[in-house]
Amino acid sequence: MTMRAQYHFRPGPDGLRAWDMRKIVAQCADLPVRDVPLSEIAELDEDWWFAHGGTATPRALAAHMAQVTEVDCTFPIVLDAEGRLMDGMHRVVQALLAGAQTVRAVQLAQTPAPDFVGVAPGDLPYGDDPARNDQEKMR
Repeated sequence: MTMRAQYHFRPGPDGLRAWDMRKIVAQCADLPVRDVPLSEIAELDEDWWFAHGGTATPRALAAHMAQVTEVDCTFPIVLDAEGRLMDGMHRVVQALLAGAQTVRAVQLAQTPAPDFVGVAPGDLPYGDDPARNDQEKMR
């Protein structure tokens, strides 16, 4: 299965930082999987999906909820070296809605340097990704 182009964003002193999640997921292929308590996922109480653009409209929320219901939870979420979420919020929300106490996760030993710095999310390379194009229309 080919992963669609997607990025993890974090603010930085030199502008918005972005990691290409296709690269990160490939680095995680041989990492051990463990159960992480949902109570340790700080991002559940942060503005995760709209902090770097877009508006939490009902249509945008519905699109995320559709992804929550369709996501494959056999893939673990990805945590950086400090335990912060880099990939898998839809899986985390699915676990939360199901009443689970934990979620399967892999954790990087070292957080890599970002792939892009100071580039707006809409200016990153997504190719001809229809899902991304639909998300951009919702913003």
